[in-house]
Amino acid sequence: MSQTYLFDIPPTPGVPVKGETAQYPVSRIFCVGRNYAAHAAEMGFEVDREAPFYFTKPATAITPTGSTIPYPPGTENCHFEMELVIAIGVPVFKADLAEAEKAVYGYATGIDLTRRDLQLAAREKGRPWDFGKAFENSAIIAEITRAGDYAELGPQKIWLKVGNETKQDATLVELIWKVPEIVSHLSGFYHLAPGDLIYTGTPAGVGPIKPGDVITGGIDGLAPLSLTIGPAE
Repeated sequence: MSQTYLFDIPPTPGVPVKGETAQYPVSRIFCVGRNYAAHAAEMGFEVDREAPFYFTKPATAITPTGSTIPYPPGTENCHFEMELVIAIGVPVFKADLAEAEKAVYGYATGIDLTRRDLQLAAREKGRPWDFGKAFENSAIIAEITRAGDYAELGPQKIWLKVGNETKQDATLVELIWKVPEIVSHLSGFYHLAPGDLIYTGTPAGVGPIKPGDVITGGIDGLAPLSLTIGPAE
């Protein structure tokens, strides 16, 4: 017997994949915190090298490259954070490094938008970061490139511009926790599955956005992205 629901079910967000007509369906979004030493320093922290830590975003946060979004509500200090995104393609749980690497379907460029004022206020009170991180249109993403079609991670440049001004400029070799380590560690706490995205952290240079800004970013070898900030609703 087919299941019926009281309300219409929102469509599953999807991300285009290079060379495919079908899209990658998004179920969960995990994000790694402070995964570049220079960014941790600019936020007033030393890197915790004991283990990575995470926060999450709802699937409704997914926003495709090229979008124009309203300035996020409830904040006066929203920041951009350019990131490498991992797309999981194989179910994996308590994976070793080799299994974790095989579980990666592909990679994409992404931006984690952060309501910094709300994040910092929560942090000072020892509260969760949800208001600062988990909101609509806060996970921008470009087309996914399958892992088998991409070079070994390391020397690729990761960058972001606001208008014509470069704000972030680093390389993936600066990632503290590498992709297999992230997937392996996270799979010790979750049954990771196709549809899970992992935003791997941002390099130094984060900063505020404002209405009218045009943001562009990229990672060598992956599809670039762009985002326009409209007025607040």
